Formats: sequence, C-alpha cells, structure tokens
Amino acid sequence: MKSQDTPFEGGPMDGRVLPVLLGPTGHPPKTYRIPVPDAAGGPPTVLVYRRVPRGHSRKLGLPQGWKYEFADEGDRGAGRWSGGASGLRWPWSKPGTTPGTESGTTPRTPPDATPGGRRDDADE
Repeated sequence: MKSQDTPFEGGPMDGRVLPVLLGPTGHPPKTYRIPVPDAAGGPPTVLVYRRVPRGHSRKLGLPQGWKYEFADEGDRGAGRWSGGASGLRWPWSKPGTTPGTESGTTPRTPPDATPGGRRDDADE
C-alpha cells in the first residue's frame, strides 16, 4: 500500500510529519485517531485529527495535498456515521431529528396512499 508523509497541526502532535496510509482513492483517511496510553493504567486518551486541504491550485481550486488539524472536541462528530455534528444529514431532514421521527417522538407509520384514510379497492 502507498503512504504519504502528512503534517499534523495543533494539539500534542503539532509540527510532526507521519507517514499515513492512503486509501483506494489515493487520499488519506478523513479522521486520524491516535490512542495515547494512560500512565496510571486507565483507558487510553484518543487524539482525533481531521483531514483538511493543505492548499489549493490557482486555476481549478483542487487540493494540493492534505494535512491533519487537531479536533479538540474529540470523538464527537468525528465521522460520517457517528451521528455527531458532522454526521450524515439528508436535505429533507429537520435539524436535530433522525429520519422517521419528529422532535423526539416515536417513529411514525408511513402515510396511507388514499387521502383522508378512506378505504379503497386495494384495501380488500
């Protein structure tokens, strides 16, 4: 697998450059988690870094490379599927709700195709 020397900014890893494995698309992962063991033997502290473009080309505005910036909020919203601040959102979803629920209520049943809830020939 290919790797790329990627700089880290902010946090305890500030100024360091580490080789990061590239994915099948040739990009490093969107988030990089570094577990730091606890000196007292407790659970490790996880440092979370997010991938950001290092610079952009002049004409097309394409990323010229990647760097990692420290995310001080930790694991919250660190990925697409985590359900955090940067989690997966659909344009038709209301803010602060999950699909199929309304303002924290129980999931609703899909609406009937017949207007007004009247019976039709398909219900028999």
